Amino acid sequence: MFVPGQRWISTAEPELGLGTVLRVEGRGVQVLFAKAGVLRPYAIDSAPLVRAEFRAGQRVAGKGIAFLVERVEVKDDLLIYRGEGRELHEGQLDDEQSVSQADDRLIGGRTDPVAHFELRMDGLKRRAEARRSPSWGLGAARIGLVPHQLRVAGIASARRPPRVLLADEVGLGKTIEAGMIVARQLATGRASRVLVLLPDTLVYQWFVELLRRFNLSFAIYDEERCEALEQSGDAGNPFEDEQLVIADFGFLEQSPKRAQQLLDAPWDLLVVDEAHHLAWTPEAASPRYALVERLAAATPGVILLTATPEQLGRSGHFARLRLLDPQRYHDLDAYLAEADRFQELSRIADRLLAGEPLEDAQLATLHGAFAGDEALQARLAEPAKADNAHAILAALIDRHGTGRAMFRNRRAGIGGFPQRLPVWHLIDAGQLDDSARQALLAEFHADLQQPPPALELDYAGDPRLDALVALLEQHPRDKFLLICRSQAKVLALEEALRTRSGVGVARFHEGLGIVQRDRNAAYFAQPDGARLLLCSEIGSEGRNFQFAHRLVLWDLPLDPDLLEQRIGRLDRIGQTHDISIHILAVADSAQHVLARWYDEGIDAFRASPADGRELLRRYGEPLARLADEHARGDDNRDQELDVLLAETRASHEQMAELIRAGRDHLLELAASRDLHADELQQAFIRDDHDPSRDAFVQRLLEAFGIHAEELGGQVLLLDPQYLSTDALPGFADGPQSVTFSREVALAREELPLLRLDHPLVAGALDLALSGEQGNAAFMVDDVLPPRSALLQAVFLLECVADRSLDAERFLPTLPIVVTIDTKLAERADFQPSETGLRKAADRTIEVARYRKFLNKLVPPMLERAEAVAALRAQASIAEAVAQATDTLDAELSRLLALRGVNPSISENEIAAVGAERRALLDALPQSRLRLDAVRFVVSADFLALR
Repeated sequence: MFVPGQRWISTAEPELGLGTVLRVEGRGVQVLFAKAGVLRPYAIDSAPLVRAEFRAGQRVAGKGIAFLVERVEVKDDLLIYRGEGRELHEGQLDDEQSVSQADDRLIGGRTDPVAHFELRMDGLKRRAEARRSPSWGLGAARIGLVPHQLRVAGIASARRPPRVLLADEVGLGKTIEAGMIVARQLATGRASRVLVLLPDTLVYQWFVELLRRFNLSFAIYDEERCEALEQSGDAGNPFEDEQLVIADFGFLEQSPKRAQQLLDAPWDLLVVDEAHHLAWTPEAASPRYALVERLAAATPGVILLTATPEQLGRSGHFARLRLLDPQRYHDLDAYLAEADRFQELSRIADRLLAGEPLEDAQLATLHGAFAGDEALQARLAEPAKADNAHAILAALIDRHGTGRAMFRNRRAGIGGFPQRLPVWHLIDAGQLDDSARQALLAEFHADLQQPPPALELDYAGDPRLDALVALLEQHPRDKFLLICRSQAKVLALEEALRTRSGVGVARFHEGLGIVQRDRNAAYFAQPDGARLLLCSEIGSEGRNFQFAHRLVLWDLPLDPDLLEQRIGRLDRIGQTHDISIHILAVADSAQHVLARWYDEGIDAFRASPADGRELLRRYGEPLARLADEHARGDDNRDQELDVLLAETRASHEQMAELIRAGRDHLLELAASRDLHADELQQAFIRDDHDPSRDAFVQRLLEAFGIHAEELGGQVLLLDPQYLSTDALPGFADGPQSVTFSREVALAREELPLLRLDHPLVAGALDLALSGEQGNAAFMVDDVLPPRSALLQAVFLLECVADRSLDAERFLPTLPIVVTIDTKLAERADFQPSETGLRKAADRTIEVARYRKFLNKLVPPMLERAEAVAALRAQASIAEAVAQATDTLDAELSRLLALRGVNPSISENEIAAVGAERRALLDALPQSRLRLDAVRFVVSADFLALR
């Protein structure tokens, strides 16, 4: 029973200290944790709370006094502690009172097996170590360790808050970079409510990407969901029902009410993909731009994604930067003038990098740029010298205008991509009768619609099927990925192939559930599994099939970005083979016209066109019309098509040259100068090679009754048949296959990658450490000298601070282990022997028989252990304060230095780092100890003496 005034402690958040019951209403209770400044509402029947009760012999403190409790009285359901002639009502106890049941359990003889204590100790140490790492929140992410992605994510994640434009070229992983930033912000507490705003065609891709890669479960919002939430009886804002939300622009544009509710809800981080579609001019803004502008003004963190180079419209690029920092980017003409200046500086940087001499005009430009800096002016006397060139280049990078707000990487600069090899399978049109031609044209028209309409599809007599079967037979050892427009096509192809080929086939389409799609993809990934995977367009969204290197295009999308998505399932960083792109087309069909436009117009089968969307905007309508006319055999079709292809090619080459000429190399180099540029990569190198961690995770799961079985290929099957709790996530569908190998997880996307920050492992560890299992143990150690008895006490040093400060990177919940003997002397070098640990599992000791001597020995030994732990805690706090001071001082110094030469460094950013520094240096010294676990260790003869 909860009564106002009682003191309780949260088992889920013990670091909050003692809480006070404020109010009990119906089935809920409110508890105030005053020291931490936190008010928590709980449901009475499921509250993770235990009563803070102290027994005789324990020390209590409050109102400036402290004493050993001699007796406890109860009055009106509240406790009164008396001892040494003093008394304290439980409401008067200090909030930092040390509350532990571990010593009670030990003295009362209610101990756990030694293995449970060892597991608890190991878990506490590993959790503290993992929480310090810059990769916390990303360790279990299914991502390749691609340097440029880690660099972008590391830099942006450290911003306070991140307001960045991710503008990498197509195929370099902007979505992965954004997901890494989101995951890191959530894991460190810098964000708790995230909104992802997208065109409707990208909603599912983002949902899958965030769930599969980053273990982040977002809720997709549409009108149906909002209505259901409102009809449930909750009159509140439906967008406040979930913390992680995905919404599409179309849904919001159709409902001003929902758009306003979205604006009214508070958000910590906003992510907007396809940001180049947010139209803006100095005279007017599109509804989408206006919505994002209002959201960006009210949301601390903003991430915009676009692959469209600024050379395709610098005013549009200015509009995107304006969303991130409207004070810095408030005048378009000033921005254009500045951009022209930085393009010239970028060309100078290119010459310095290449070791080429500078022209007189370029030297004059540098003298003007470095006006007032005597050291740099002196270096300009001999700019070709290596150290001078390096210093000049570094200074140019520091002065870069958009280097703080924008990240741009290029495929040519990154490298590591395979060649694309288009292979044409052109079928003679004479093989088709008139009905077959009409069916092919109807299929083309259906492919242009969204969603594609239902068609009666029968591919049994389709000549493309003959080409496909012949292709499979020509390469009997290779795997093929076939992507087509719709689920109906997948089913029709499977049906037609069943009677024509014995090759193993797997399906992947939206009509299958996520679990079934995963199973089919896994079957395709297995060396002896399916050789052909038939995918609808959904297969081109976010999936990694780079273990294959042959792509079959049964049809073609009109959108170049969709084609790039298809090819991108195989053409990825890390692909070890050249990509064969097999184009199946009937000569002179509408599909053939579209394929020619991609090949002869924009070279999309051999390279990734950065201007694909712009070319589609210019030529998409006449292209679709010509394809239709061509297929119908209209006169003059060849000549008009040749003209269209030539115009497209000319436009493509012109824009490609604009991109090359206007490329801002300084922007690409800017990230290398950031203090956080290499943090993530170094952290992954440290964290990813720890085999002992994998063994610990298996021991942890086995403690909950989960048996791990090796399946081969670094895959384990986790069997929950004897699962001891329903609170552990991840086993609703029964046994689960997992891996500890990043390479295996990347190849088989249905396999979770287990690390300490994976929800399954983190949940198991939280359950293990928040409960009492393993917090009291009794052990006989045969190696101890005769008549020896030791008390091992495990204290936790905890810093209670606002989560957004991420104090745990400097001082995580830190275990401090102190060993005391019966003479109250510290035994700092004690470690239980391997023999004692091995025999502990076979020994049965009735610890309750020894309660009398435990009650006599444990309290003074524990008091001495606490005094020793307090000294060690102060040393750990001092170390954390020094580390925080050094880290944040260096960051402040860097920002202040940049502020002098780069207007992109805002006063708000500098102020945020300063405020964080002050808050941390205030919170860290107030960290406090609490007892977590105890173990009594005795020599083999000690029990006989009792």
